[in-house]
Amino acid sequence: MAGLSPAPPPYIRAALRHLRTIDPVLAGIIEQVGPYGLISRPERFQGLVRAIIFQQLAGRAAQAIYQRFVALFPGVRFPSPARVLAADDAAMRAAGLSRQKLIYIRDLATHVVNGAIKFARFERMDDEEIIVELTRVQGIGRWTAEMFLMFNLGRPDVWPVDDLGVRNAVFKAYGLATPPSPRELREIGERWRPYRTVAVWYLWQSTRIVTPNVISTPLRSALSRRRAKAQPV
Repeated sequence: MAGLSPAPPPYIRAALRHLRTIDPVLAGIIEQVGPYGLISRPERFQGLVRAIIFQQLAGRAAQAIYQRFVALFPGVRFPSPARVLAADDAAMRAAGLSRQKLIYIRDLATHVVNGAIKFARFERMDDEEIIVELTRVQGIGRWTAEMFLMFNLGRPDVWPVDDLGVRNAVFKAYGLATPPSPRELREIGERWRPYRTVAVWYLWQSTRIVTPNVISTPLRSALSRRRAKAQPV
C-alpha cells in the first residue's frame, strides 16, 4: 500500500537487544541514531550490475550511466541476463560503460545464463558459499559480495572488514589511537555475532553524530594491549 514504509527485518529486536547488552558504546550509538534503517532490496542480477557500474565512480556520474544503461532496454524495468548478452557493445559503451565494466557485466550475465550462479539457491547457502560463488565473476570482489549479502539478501551477520567506513567509524566511536586493521576489525566484530550487519549499519551512521567520551572503553584497552605485544622488542 502506498505510503507504508518497508518492514524492518524479523531479527531486528533480538539484534538490538544483543548489541545493547554486549556493548555500551554501541548501545549509545543506537540510542542516538534511532530506528534501524537498512532495508533489504529484492534485486539480484540488477543489484550486482548496479554495484559493478558504481565501482570507483562518484554517485551522480554512476547513477547517470546506470540510467542510460537501463534505457537501452525499453519495455522492462531491468533487462534479463540474456538481453544483456544480446545487446550491442557499442551501444553499452555509448551509455558510459568502460570497456572493463562491460566485460564484468557480460561475465556476470554469462554466469547467470549458464547456471553457474543460481540466485534461487542462495537461500539455502551460507554467506561464505555465496561470496565464493559471486567472486568467481570478473569485477566482483569480496567487498561487493558482502554488500550484496547485506543490502540484497538481508543477511544479519555480515562483517566487511575491508570497508573504510567501518574502520573509520570504529576508530572514532571507540577512541582508538589509529584506525584498526582488517585483522583487528575481525577480532573486534566477534562480540557482535550473530548480528554484525546491524552493528555495521549503526557504525556507518555513527560518523554523523557526536559520540561520548570513550577513552577508557574495554575494547580500546584490549586492542592497545594486543598492539603493544605485537611491537618488536
